[in-house]
Amino acid sequence: MKRIYTYACHEDEEALCALERRSLFADAVPAGTGAFVASRELEPGRSPFLKSRLDVRLLAASPTELAELARGAGVAAPSFKVVFAKTDETIPYADRREAERIVGGAVRGTADMRTPAERFGVARLPDGRWAFGPLTENDGAWRRHAEKPRQYSTALGARLARAVVNVAAPKLQGTKAIDPCCGIGTVLLEALSMGLDIVGSDVNPLAVLGARENLTFYGYPNVVRIADARDLTGAYDAAIVDLPYNLCSALQAHERDELLAAVRRIAARAVVVATEDVSESLRRAGFDAYDGCEVRKGAFRRLVAAVR
Repeated sequence: MKRIYTYACHEDEEALCALERRSLFADAVPAGTGAFVASRELEPGRSPFLKSRLDVRLLAASPTELAELARGAGVAAPSFKVVFAKTDETIPYADRREAERIVGGAVRGTADMRTPAERFGVARLPDGRWAFGPLTENDGAWRRHAEKPRQYSTALGARLARAVVNVAAPKLQGTKAIDPCCGIGTVLLEALSMGLDIVGSDVNPLAVLGARENLTFYGYPNVVRIADARDLTGAYDAAIVDLPYNLCSALQAHERDELLAAVRRIAARAVVVATEDVSESLRRAGFDAYDGCEVRKGAFRRLVAAVR
């Protein structure tokens, strides 16, 4: 069964959004502006960019025909709401609302715009067909991590952190991950909220204290310890490495090489975030880059490299 996903991102994050999409959806096909079709069932709330997922149950040439199919299929709910999943910016607002009204009129139950028991979606595909089915929307629960008690000016933003977790661990079940430069735990918060099996470490005791405070604040377990990333042992499926770069923790070139070599030793693949080109360091560590992007925030940029 195909699913229609809608998404939104700032122009500075378009490349990151695309990188995450390539990682999560192997068969994604564009379906208009800000939408794509894929077979994988994924909760929209896992991504900072996904807005909704429409599980296609019915297809027709028009909203009227779609309503007839829905009526014939006996679509029903105690209370419901029909939402237009915007895949085409050229469809006028009035036509979107009309499509919702026409299709909603075929659903048995009580229409409830505020607290419906079920949500249904209607969308127009690029080939002109109209789709209908259950709709799941992104609840944005991850945004609460922005209010963590311990903050740090150079820490990754929650959106970037969540996206790189998805790139590092497209499949959560059975994936064991590590964040060897965890800082105040921004990546750990996003990973743990998804249910990923992850541990973190940092050479800075104050950073570890901050990470533990943030994890405790949100009710997550203490998965952090003080350790130099170069001394880590074990075996992990994935590592997420935000290379230190500010004045207090910037690495010398040889230290960066040693850190990446250590990560290569314990992890099958990694996502490395840096403020400069580290491709040579990755190559010396034995990594092969298979994807990546640049993320900008004003004049400041970060480079994201997916390697294995």
